[in-house]
Amino acid sequence: MDKELLTLSYDFTLPSELIATYPAHPRDHAKLLVYNRKDETITHAHFYDLEKFLPKDAALIFNDTKVIKARLFGFKPSGGKIELLINRPLDALNVNVYIRGKVKVGTKINFENILEAEVKELLVDGSRIVHFFQNNAPLRFEELLPIIDTIGHIPLPPYIQREDTQQDADEYQTVFARQEGAVAAPTASLHFTDAQHQRICETFKHAFITLHVGSGTFKPVDVEVITDHPMHAEYYDISNEAKALLESDTPIVSVGTTATRTIEFYEKHGKIQRGEANLFLNPKNKPSRVNHLLTNFHLPKSTLLMLVASFVGLEKTQELYAEAIKEKYRFYSYGDAMLIL
Repeated sequence: MDKELLTLSYDFTLPSELIATYPAHPRDHAKLLVYNRKDETITHAHFYDLEKFLPKDAALIFNDTKVIKARLFGFKPSGGKIELLINRPLDALNVNVYIRGKVKVGTKINFENILEAEVKELLVDGSRIVHFFQNNAPLRFEELLPIIDTIGHIPLPPYIQREDTQQDADEYQTVFARQEGAVAAPTASLHFTDAQHQRICETFKHAFITLHVGSGTFKPVDVEVITDHPMHAEYYDISNEAKALLESDTPIVSVGTTATRTIEFYEKHGKIQRGEANLFLNPKNKPSRVNHLLTNFHLPKSTLLMLVASFVGLEKTQELYAEAIKEKYRFYSYGDAMLIL
């Protein structure tokens, strides 16, 4: 079978010391690996050098989603401890969540600020559907957000293996985050400082889209053939400014895999400006509108790594990752960045 279709082809060994558990300080001092596909050169730089490498005629598309404090700790009526992770709202009242601890339909979980969740449905993928209440009154998702902002925790990725701090509330958030709803950050965007982002926006055409990143972004591919993987869905919204750029012939630099999934879903599925995106980009389903990709370094056997391979192929992806490991780049959400030209 074609190697690009085999999940095992996307596995690699990463020294544990290269897993970033804290971001670079300042943000833009992260390393930047620049790969130019035209001449196949690799350049080692820093994120503050980004403007030097961006094509002058290109436009940048940013994801302005904002991470919510989606991790909640509570108790069942029996006193048993429960950890709940909000994944995504399905509508105003039905919220898809993951719960650590045994629950059944009808179980009520109590949190601070008289917040309560009732389990409505158990799903086969291990997630749950719950309704939230305060003072016995049902809460719409937009009413829930200010409450969890007070009592919730930033949902750091599981591989960081530490509790969140107040520092993470700022650092696991982009400087241009606006639209609340993500439970994971668009990590390539975490490197921008206010000053650098402002400079780039003054110099280059740009626009914003929204993709509320779900916890499925961390789910490894656990089937033998990658095209058998059921891709998770996430809510997206493409601004009129982004639509205009995408409908033009301007070269596009997509800032992150989340922006890329959104742009390419829009391009390949009827050019609908908002809805649910579940596009799986891989070497057998290549991008058709994004010209250049800015991204971080991703988990083995992840759909994000396969997305990178959709731009440069499996063999080159393996080569770039081997180079990054050799040069001791830091990996994953708080890690270093790569620009594919």
